[in-house]
Amino acid sequence: MNTFSDSAATAFSLITSLDPVLAGIVARSLAVSASACVIACSGGLLLGAWLGVSRFRGRGAVLAVLNTALALPSVVVGLVVYLLLSRTGPLGFLGWLFSFKAMVLAQAVLVLPVVTALVRQAIEDADRSHGEQFQSLGAGRFVRGLILLWDERYALLTVLIAAFGRAVSEVGAVMVVGGNIDGFTRVMTTAIALETSKGDLPLALALGMVLLGVVLLLNILIAGLRRWREQLDDRLPDPAAGLAARGGTP
Repeated sequence: MNTFSDSAATAFSLITSLDPVLAGIVARSLAVSASACVIACSGGLLLGAWLGVSRFRGRGAVLAVLNTALALPSVVVGLVVYLLLSRTGPLGFLGWLFSFKAMVLAQAVLVLPVVTALVRQAIEDADRSHGEQFQSLGAGRFVRGLILLWDERYALLTVLIAAFGRAVSEVGAVMVVGGNIDGFTRVMTTAIALETSKGDLPLALALGMVLLGVVLLLNILIAGLRRWREQLDDRLPDPAAGLAARGGTP
């Protein structure tokens, strides 16, 4: 018998029959990642916009630290959050360790640098293009950053989707702070690792299929947003062309 084909067939049956164990793990994983992205994006959008329009001494060092955080291993983030939430840690009084909240916090810390760095780059590029117009109208840095955030809202949707993809595929941090407790803190990535080590290949493969499907859907959404943005830009009138049609008269 072909172990892989048998496992794949069983995995497909688990997905199509909406197996309760599988559905619970998937729902919990999506809830953790969505919650973490809401928290991280709320702060990352504002922080990234501020860094994109601000110029101050030490900004280069701040950006260097931010870019370094992009490659921060997830297990290191999990270790730091674990130490913060442990009984002897500064946040131990919350009692969040090995809970849903702890996993959300760990993923939010992991995703925050990604959102901040990508937003900062997008806003800085936009500020170079037409930020002087807002400055001439008397808009301060904070107002200018908010205006550019709104102006680049369609491009930033891609950042938000990419952040969710980063969160939902993470395994190290949630394993450390969540404990991979069945029915409470087990998510797709940690369940795949555990079930594979136990030899329960059908469930692990079914979770892997669902996870790949989620990532594929996110990539399709990103591609669709880019195409929609390009079509939207093509439909907008060209100021230069309009000026030429009027014989160069402003």
